[in-house]
Amino acid sequence: MKFAYRFSNLLGTVYRRGNLNFTCDGNSVISPVGNRVTVFDLKNNKSNTLPLTTRYNVKCVGLSPDGRLAIIVDEGGNALLVSLVCRSVLHRFHFKGSVHSVSFSPDGRKFVITKGNIAQMYHAPGRKREFNAFVLDKTYFGPYDETTHIDWTDDSRCFAVGSKDMSTWVFGAERWDNLIYYALGGHKDAIVACFFESNSLDLYTLSQDGALCVWQCDTPPEGLRLKAPTGWKADLLQRKEQEEKEEEEEEEEEEAEQETTIRGKATPASEEQQGKVKYSRLAKYFFNKEGDFNNLTAAAYHKKIHLLVTGFASGIFHLHELPEFNLIHSLSISDQRIESVAINSSGDWIALGCSGLGQLLVWEWQSESYVLKQQGHFNSMVSLAYSPDGQYIVTGGDDGKVKVWNTLSGFCFITFTEHSSGVTGVTFTATGYVIVTSSMDGTVRAFDLHRYRNFRTFTSPRPTQFSCVAVDSSGEIVCAGAQDSFEIFIWSMQTGRLLEVLSGHEGPISGLCFNPMKSILASASWDKTVRLWDMVDSWRTTETLALTSDALAVTYRPDGAELAVATLNSQITFWDPENAVQTGSIEGRHDLKTGRKELDKITAKHSAKGKAFTTLCYSADGQSVLAGGMSKFVCIYHVKEQILRKKFEISCNLSLDAMEEFLNRRKMTEFGNLALIDQDAGEENGVAIPLPGVRKGDMSSRHFKPEIRVTSLRFSPTGRCWAATTTEGLLIYSLDTQMLFDPFELDTSVTPGRIRAALRQKDFTRAILMAVRLNEKLLLQETLEAVPWDEIDVISSSLPELYVEKVLEFLASSFEVSRHLEFYLIWTQKLLMAHGQKLKSRAGKLLPAVQFLQKSIQRHLDDVSKLCDWNRYNIQYALAVSKQRGMKRPSEPLGSEEADASDDEDSLHLLGGGHGDGDNGDRLLV
Repeated sequence: MKFAYRFSNLLGTVYRRGNLNFTCDGNSVISPVGNRVTVFDLKNNKSNTLPLTTRYNVKCVGLSPDGRLAIIVDEGGNALLVSLVCRSVLHRFHFKGSVHSVSFSPDGRKFVITKGNIAQMYHAPGRKREFNAFVLDKTYFGPYDETTHIDWTDDSRCFAVGSKDMSTWVFGAERWDNLIYYALGGHKDAIVACFFESNSLDLYTLSQDGALCVWQCDTPPEGLRLKAPTGWKADLLQRKEQEEKEEEEEEEEEEAEQETTIRGKATPASEEQQGKVKYSRLAKYFFNKEGDFNNLTAAAYHKKIHLLVTGFASGIFHLHELPEFNLIHSLSISDQRIESVAINSSGDWIALGCSGLGQLLVWEWQSESYVLKQQGHFNSMVSLAYSPDGQYIVTGGDDGKVKVWNTLSGFCFITFTEHSSGVTGVTFTATGYVIVTSSMDGTVRAFDLHRYRNFRTFTSPRPTQFSCVAVDSSGEIVCAGAQDSFEIFIWSMQTGRLLEVLSGHEGPISGLCFNPMKSILASASWDKTVRLWDMVDSWRTTETLALTSDALAVTYRPDGAELAVATLNSQITFWDPENAVQTGSIEGRHDLKTGRKELDKITAKHSAKGKAFTTLCYSADGQSVLAGGMSKFVCIYHVKEQILRKKFEISCNLSLDAMEEFLNRRKMTEFGNLALIDQDAGEENGVAIPLPGVRKGDMSSRHFKPEIRVTSLRFSPTGRCWAATTTEGLLIYSLDTQMLFDPFELDTSVTPGRIRAALRQKDFTRAILMAVRLNEKLLLQETLEAVPWDEIDVISSSLPELYVEKVLEFLASSFEVSRHLEFYLIWTQKLLMAHGQKLKSRAGKLLPAVQFLQKSIQRHLDDVSKLCDWNRYNIQYALAVSKQRGMKRPSEPLGSEEADASDDEDSLHLLGGGHGDGDNGDRLLV
């Protein structure tokens, strides 16, 4: 139960490559991220990664019109049929080739995929259970080069396919008598996109050189005539008329078995063209101005509002109104190529994906504002740290950026770019509002999360590269280890001054860690030692722990009573820091199970001798240790028993290197390994090897496969989840308690019926004790909510101490989902007031539960306090306005300023006592 951690979310990477999709309600974006798919809910400000993976990176995603199903295809041609409702895989299929795009028909009955130079139409999977969800209906031949884009007519009668051979083909979904296929030219470069006009066969085609052709069709969609059946189909129809009692299902199966092939010709004979559908080109427009050349890379068209969005290789995107080709506006989002463009159903939001920087933007074009603007780390992430309450995660990357992520929403809300080189270490102070980072640029910086600024920059007397950073529990002392001078630098957070330089190590410093309970610093180095420095007693070395190999990582147990060190020989050793005695060791080489890279000369078994755990962290209760390194596995070990408890495979993506233990023999030829040859030479963004005299192409650019590795691991202070920075991004694994039955001191007398009987008898204490022992969440919720609020004080004081901990854990998890906020707050307050002193004696064991509780309450405090402040200011404003209105004079008839002035004088005379003759006084009174 305790280690039932499941993958829950992927942060740090928002878009890799592939096509973006909006859900049918237009409120969420579906983005391919490596071999996973993430759904960004723009209304509720949440991101969620689907719990499924493909074998290779996702290349295209097709969404059904009702938004229930999605077809996800990877680079290898493997397809997953996914239910977006229950978030699970329904069917797996292999298309036997690389698929470029996939598109459902608007009626949801068919879908078309483009593969190589052909298009294949399949029957779409229905809602009933089927043996084979993908049944091939027709195969369409015609284009001579790779097909690129698919678009359907609104009535699902025809679809258009664009190709790299500069032609666009219109195919009939049925065997129409006057339209079987039609080829359109008119372009001088590869077709990027083609779109039908709404309720029409009129067509727009866009090519890579920035040209748009408008094609008019002489036939409306209703004018398509169905071809009369011939041969076996005609015989079959006659037989159907004769045999009326035959079942319909058998007939459908008989028809579906016959797969038809349609072969198109670019120049059909004149006899074939008579009485057929004809296209004529109305206009041709160019996006690029004269002398300016910019490749068009992506496009999307909204048929209802006639809005065309085009993305270019320079990061510019245009909005045009068709068919007049009026420019609405043009904007540059970055200097990187726009890979994918999508428009939501209402036409308000435009999603743009840039694979070069890993950017995902959602732009509201009418208000000209960003709905979503997210970007991952450009290079790999190196380090991470949890905030003390577990609400935030900070990550540092090789690109020099420091990003802070909200664990609840999954979004990055602040990015610090002050570092000029790769970030090597990040940590939070005990308050949770200050982040301290170290970098290879020779600085250690402190960032404030209140004002989002860099308020301290610590430097060394001589320029040096910092490899790690640590902050003591008070937040006053900042330490960083140097990679080239083998020294540890200590600064004061208050003054920013350098306090001391600790020397003694004879190799680069690989890790620093403060004792959570004392001011003692542990430093690990490549000189095969771990040194303990006393911060109080003149920064002296209290102990030197001799190791058998180079130290790579060091960490303290949360209570400070144990120290774990990872060394280069794949061992994890445990030490008692008080007595400098080794208490145990774990041999982890066989658990790492490193893979063999494509270009490795030696086997994985021999290369594993040089691999080791590079990152360590203790679980929140200190009983287990989490370890990861140059491998796709993360291991959890039991410290006391020194055994492997569980091993997590963080990725199964074969697009990454070192994933498999053995090389693929198919790639080994008599001339050597095929991996040495750049496979992407023919792709538009790959390597173009030029001929002599040809200016295009760059021989220096190379395609490489990133290697799978785990760079940093951290357990959440709440103990409910842990995070890992990997080649794929920031992976979060959460404790999955929904499907597990984990009772506590259960016996035969504890049943749901007896618990409800105790509730009816108003014996609330006994009912709660039995519900905790059964450990069924819904039953425990029912029991607690049945207690009257005025009896909570008495019942909470009568609960045994052992059960209080369990109830507090339940309350912490309930705060995240329940609406009964005040009721659960009363429960929490009464339990802590009644048992606070006793619980304090077991603080170490209870710390994760208390921090989980604090995180849940803090989140509600932030939300409710904002709402209360907003309401309070609104009420104050309303009262102030009402008082001002009361002070105003009653409205008077409009007149000149002189008349107003005379009225004022008259009223003054009246108030003065009415001096003067009586007639004047009477006139004034009237």
